[in-house]
This record gives sequence, C-alpha cells and structure tokens, in this order.
Amino acid sequence: MAGHRIFATPFAKVYPLYLRKAEAKGRSKGEVDRIIHWLTGYDEAGLQRQLDSGADFETFFAEAPALNPDAALIKGVVCGVRVEEIEDPLMRKLRYLDKLIDELAKGKAMEKILRRTS
Repeated sequence: MAGHRIFATPFAKVYPLYLRKAEAKGRSKGEVDRIIHWLTGYDEAGLQRQLDSGADFETFFAEAPALNPDAALIKGVVCGVRVEEIEDPLMRKLRYLDKLIDELAKGKAMEKILRRTS
C-alpha cells in the first residue's frame, strides 16, 4: 500500500464528505468530530489546524496526538476489505475512520461506535 494516492489526499478534502454522509442520515458535525477526536486524540483546535493547513492523510495521522488504543477493537468490512486484516498501518487507520463514519451514518449508538462497554 506504500504510496497509495489516498495518503497524499488532503484531509480537508475528505472531511466534508464525512460530514455529508453523516448529516444525510440525520447525524451531526459534532458527532463526526467526536469520532475523529476519539480515534486520533486531536482536540477541536488541533483538528481545525489540520483542516486549515491542508494536511494530507499521511500527515494528519502522523501528527495525531495518540491513536486510541481501543481502535484495535474496530472490526468489519470497508470497501470490501476487513479492516482488521489490513497490513499497512496508515491504510488501517484510514479505514478505521471510514468504518466509524459508516457506523455513525447507519445509526449506530455513539457508545458502540466509540467501543465503550459500559
């Protein structure tokens, strides 16, 4: 997966697509942002800096404060591939985010999306 073109895609170009997908199903920008914060460790200001800077996905994840340790609990299929079987670490992180946004758009409860057991 090294050099996959999505790695060089600006995060700010895909972020509105995440919002559109969620909002079309009655979910909110706040919920999308909460998922991103949970997965990456960015706070609101950090996320906004990434959006404003035009950082690509590689930079976005490289500069993320901390990938949530519970991200490994994200399982399932995205784009026909099981996320837990993706070998490339960057592609796996990207697909984790895709999977979480998919779950949000499908109406899943936020506690389940964020892998909370209690």
